[in-house]
Amino acid sequence: MLDRTRFLFALAGACLREPWTATGLRAALDRAAAGHRVHVPGLAARILGHFPEPPGYGALLAFLVADARLMRALNRPTGRAIPKRGRPAMDSPPPSLAAVQLPPLATEVALAAHLNLDPARLRWYADLTGRNRHHPPGPLRTYRHRWVAKPGGRARLLEVPTFSLKRIQRTILTDILNHVPPHPAAHGFRPGRSAVTNAIEHCGRSVVMKFDLADFFPSVAAARVVRLFRTLGYPEAVARLLAGLCTTRTPADVWKARPNPAADGSDHVSRLRLVARHLPQGAPTSPALANLAAHRLDRRLAGLATAIGATYTRYADDLTFSGDIDLARRSHRLAGLVAEVASEEGFALNARKTRVLRRGGRQTVTGVVVNAKPNLPRAAYDRLKATLTNCVRKGTASQNRENRADFRAHLAGRVAHAAAINPARGRKLWALFDAIAWAEPPP
Repeated sequence: MLDRTRFLFALAGACLREPWTATGLRAALDRAAAGHRVHVPGLAARILGHFPEPPGYGALLAFLVADARLMRALNRPTGRAIPKRGRPAMDSPPPSLAAVQLPPLATEVALAAHLNLDPARLRWYADLTGRNRHHPPGPLRTYRHRWVAKPGGRARLLEVPTFSLKRIQRTILTDILNHVPPHPAAHGFRPGRSAVTNAIEHCGRSVVMKFDLADFFPSVAAARVVRLFRTLGYPEAVARLLAGLCTTRTPADVWKARPNPAADGSDHVSRLRLVARHLPQGAPTSPALANLAAHRLDRRLAGLATAIGATYTRYADDLTFSGDIDLARRSHRLAGLVAEVASEEGFALNARKTRVLRRGGRQTVTGVVVNAKPNLPRAAYDRLKATLTNCVRKGTASQNRENRADFRAHLAGRVAHAAAINPARGRKLWALFDAIAWAEPPP
């Protein structure tokens, strides 16, 4: 099989050197493919249809990587791609009602009945006019807001729906969204996947590259959510109501109350995302909808990784690539392509969090060390072991410094996470956990 990376670079360069016409592009494609036995019908027309004017080198390369017919041609030993007549080539067909067996909600009345609401109450919760944003703080608002500090002085906004709205959102999640699978590269917020399964994909690699999406949930606007529900087969009116139930707009007083406002102007973009209808971080439907909204981003980045012989996964807003030493030499070019693809798909990279990790240092992916095999960072293991040891010696009250209501469940969750990463260490931690004398709950 030919070196796909070198071929794609040569192909993009050849196209940009010729006149930007169908004849010029076909000549460039024929010249670049000469000797490789690669023939992809209609590629020149697809390039012209997507780029009426000559694009930048990175944009053209990203388009070639995302072209399903071209990638199938390069993956075949013979290098030939002959698509069947009358069937469009695509990475995966869009989900349909028949395929995923979703509830057939054809009208507003049917949706209201499915959610055990009357139509007027449904429209009130959907809040398509944005009325909720102008209510003063109090019971009329359907979201409760809280700023959570992040490293670096900034803060993340949690927008938690009220109990009644959360019940509605959980019904949408259970009956609709949980039946639509995200892209295979997505490891966050789905059964059977976790931060550990995400990290395992990158164990024992020479180079690991990590990227971070800025404002992941707020970046998904209501219009995209409407299109998702339309893709699932729901009519326009129903799709808009479903999107209204799953999105919100941040009130002005909440934004003004943010801690440590930035003075460099970077908060302006975040404000624009929050004051428009967006996925709230805190709603049970947001993780599933964000995964589906990122499906095409995952598809394109997975194609890019395949083209350069790398592995790609995404855990929520964390994008990870891993590969051999060639990946390090291409790191600057890959970073540019990832930023460009993310921008075209409605997301933005947080450039300050881009990392290139080589085997000579510690490589961590979603909190898991992946240099050779999955492992818990030594410092994290030592802290957890010390906490458990002190619980045994001094009692649990001495370690529950945050006054957690169910400290036992909290510790058990931390030990279970460590055991999932490293079973040998997990057995030692469970032994300490079992030695703790837990106080009996009051009668």
